[in-house]
This record gives sequence, C-alpha cells and structure tokens, in this order.
Amino acid sequence: MATSLRFPDDVVNSDPERLGGTPVFVGTRVPAQSLFDYLEAGDTLEEFLRQFPSVRREQALAALEYARDQVMAGARPSLTSRLRPTLRRI
Repeated sequence: MATSLRFPDDVVNSDPERLGGTPVFVGTRVPAQSLFDYLEAGDTLEEFLRQFPSVRREQALAALEYARDQVMAGARPSLTSRLRPTLRRI
C-alpha cells in the first residue's frame, strides 16, 4: 500500500476558513488545482506564473514534484526495471 506524502508547509495548505478548505498555494488565494488546469490546457509553467505572480516558481515546482511522487509511489515497477538484471547478463 502506498504511503501518503505531504506537501511541505510552505507550498500548499488547506484551511476550512479560506476558500472552503480548497488547497491553495501558501501566502496566496490561488488554488493548487489552477496549476494543473493550466498545464492540462497546454499552457506553460511560465504562463501560469505570469498569470498568478503571487505563486513562487519554487512552490509550483514543488507541487509538480509532489504530484509526480504520488504517481510514482503507486506505480508498479516498469518492464525496463524488471529486465535490468537480465540485460546486465547479456
């Protein structure tokens, strides 16, 4: 079973008193979901940061790294990693 990873305290937080508990970038009222919506729509990270200047680049990158880590924590080993020992013998 995958472990639940947590955002660092300076990246994203959720407060029931703020936007109904929607996770936002710390120090802003920008929902973290906005970053993923922008990227899904084909916009660049730079465009997101231009539109939301209160979000620091480091925060956005940390959110993306967290999302990647969550996906990878639940992923099964790839075929390549399973074959790696076999490939070394060849």
